[in-house]
Amino acid sequence: MAQASHPRAAALAATFESQRGLLIGLAYRILGSRADAEDAVQDTYLKWQDADHAAIDNPAAWLTTLCTRRSIDLLRSAHRSRVDYVGSWLPEPIHSASEDYPEAALSLASSLSTAFLLLLERLTPKERAAYLLYEIFDLPYPQIARTLELQEAACRKLVSRAKAHVEQGGVRHVTPQQRQDQLLAAFEGAIASGRTDDFAALLADDIELRADSGGKVPTRLDVLHGREQVLDFVLGSLRQYWGEYRWIVSDLNGARGVILEHDGHIAASLSFAYDQDGRATHIYIMRNPDKLAALDAPAIG
Repeated sequence: MAQASHPRAAALAATFESQRGLLIGLAYRILGSRADAEDAVQDTYLKWQDADHAAIDNPAAWLTTLCTRRSIDLLRSAHRSRVDYVGSWLPEPIHSASEDYPEAALSLASSLSTAFLLLLERLTPKERAAYLLYEIFDLPYPQIARTLELQEAACRKLVSRAKAHVEQGGVRHVTPQQRQDQLLAAFEGAIASGRTDDFAALLADDIELRADSGGKVPTRLDVLHGREQVLDFVLGSLRQYWGEYRWIVSDLNGARGVILEHDGHIAASLSFAYDQDGRATHIYIMRNPDKLAALDAPAIG
């Protein structure tokens, strides 16, 4: 973003920067893409520069409204492009600061999880936006109605339907960090030693593994189901290629994950979803180099 060249521009930039983190967090949760979220926020900034600021009573609400509307437009376009996506589509992995969070912040972090973002993909764009604005960002219904250009009653219905989907999916609970670290250690141990007993004991019976390459690098295009298929893949392809990778434990999408480096470059990222008992229900592997580039950006809260 260009540095402001005079006092008024500096004031406008300062006002925007005070809201930028919130806008990025909102846009990313709507879009599931750091790159698209950055585009939505940049478009919002350009509109903010040209706006009649004397007529804006609440800059934060104005910016949130504009960013939400732009994100919805981008989401509709993204959904059309994903029809021809090669293999599994996963949200872009992002860094998140999850350690030592109070309970409220842990709840916010859970709304960054890959499992949660994938569940939101089942909602309409306005259902997704209304749910996030109300349940995650605590905005009142009158403001949501103005943002989405709907009646309050319609917004309440959108949130109610979305909430039912989310609760049915069971993706908003927080798995203890100790359990997450235990699973990561067992996974790395299986890759290093070829022994999977400890790792297998932490997997749900209906475990699924999805890998996203976007068709740009080699990976599994199909979804693996069940312990047998997942363990065969871990002992076969992953052990063969990942054994020499550098494992970097990191907070990704609100939970413990791993970044894998090879020859100084990020080759993959790894994250999990868990059930209420702390067993892994999903393994998510990102191999798409375009999406891995998002890991160079600052954390999202």
